[in-house]
Amino acid sequence: MAFAAIYLIWGSTYLAIRFAIETLPPFSMGAVRFTVAGGILYLIARPRAERPTRVHWVSAGIVGALLIGGGNGGVVWAEQWVPSGLTALIIATVPLWMVLFDWLFCGARRPGWLLMAGLVWGLCGVGLLLSSAEVGAQGREGLLGGLVLLGASVSWAAGSIYARRAALPTSPFLATAMQMISGGLVLVLVAAIAGEGGRIQFSTFSMKSVLALAYLIVFGALIAFTAYIWLLGQTTPARASTYAYVNPAVAVLLGWLLADERLDVRAGVAVLVILSAVVLVSARGGDGRPADAG
Repeated sequence: MAFAAIYLIWGSTYLAIRFAIETLPPFSMGAVRFTVAGGILYLIARPRAERPTRVHWVSAGIVGALLIGGGNGGVVWAEQWVPSGLTALIIATVPLWMVLFDWLFCGARRPGWLLMAGLVWGLCGVGLLLSSAEVGAQGREGLLGGLVLLGASVSWAAGSIYARRAALPTSPFLATAMQMISGGLVLVLVAAIAGEGGRIQFSTFSMKSVLALAYLIVFGALIAFTAYIWLLGQTTPARASTYAYVNPAVAVLLGWLLADERLDVRAGVAVLVILSAVVLVSARGGDGRPADAG
């Protein structure tokens, strides 16, 4: 059941984001999602954990800014133009960047030729995807959205690498709650800078978007994440992180079934190239610990 939760629920969050931002301002939607989910998780985890210090909050703020502000913020903005399934596919490149950053900045052993070939292969797949009809060829907005997603995956990878050595509470639930709250507040600031305050008109919010937001809070942030944390204590990180290979397939399938999203031949080939590169890099580069930005 726990594997089913992280495979299916996290794979479905990309389509839920698309539905949510149909009538909700993207950054404001993300801010509400993570501040509410983080607040609930904090109230649950705090009585069972140590009191967080100022250093803990600073570290959580940095991680939250990179993971949620940069990572999820890029996703919710780009999905205004990029199909949800292809969004999940670009975000699946996170393990590629994590292996590279681990080597460049954290003293990890230099990747071998096979691992470097996997990194280059994955980037070729991203380039192919950005030039497809569903992303880059649809216009300037689509290409910009694809590039923002690439930046979001880099931000998520950087946050994941930093979180490994950051001074955070020993309780992973409390640490994640603090990261969600911090990241949500970053998105509040981004929403204000983007001028979304003037676009918030409750009369224009559709029930579909509101229900999608509720789904992202309850299922995407609380249930699936809790299942993931539980799995990390029951199995190896490598097995727990296999959701990163399944999520794009689930997202593409749901986008096709429920949102009439299509793949041209070039995008279809890019799907195979990127996923094969992610599998190769994760297999050759340790646990990889890919993460979900959706």
